[in-house]
Amino acid sequence: MRDRISQAMKEALKSKDQKALATIRLISAALKDRDIAARSQDNADGISDDEILSLLQTMIKQRAESAKLYVEGNRPELAEAEQQEITIIQQFLPEQLDEAAVEAAIKTALDETGSSSVKDMGKVMNYLKTHFAGQMDFSMASQLVKKALLES
Repeated sequence: MRDRISQAMKEALKSKDQKALATIRLISAALKDRDIAARSQDNADGISDDEILSLLQTMIKQRAESAKLYVEGNRPELAEAEQQEITIIQQFLPEQLDEAAVEAAIKTALDETGSSSVKDMGKVMNYLKTHFAGQMDFSMASQLVKKALLES
């Protein structure tokens, strides 16, 4: 994952794509911050690829929220800039599961963890994050898990 980010930065430099370069530098800076924090907890290698995927998803979520606020504030040019950053960040994520696949993953998670009540939601979400890191929107998945647990 780190190599892909580094390679993408080199390509953005060569192609003089300033937007991509700025966004990838933001990713790199956030990654370095997380690595430094991990080293202080005796993890010399920095964060894992799963944690990098989580970081990227968080960055996408932040930009989506900002874009929404910019649209509400009648600032479409700023909303478009946030959308462009989202597109650039998404290139580092694995292909996202569609809604049917997310629902199937949740059913599997419920079966595998033996969960049947809302109290078990943490177990189910942990299973999903372990097995589907970077492949789904976990805030949406959380709502679907809660709904499924309430119905069971």
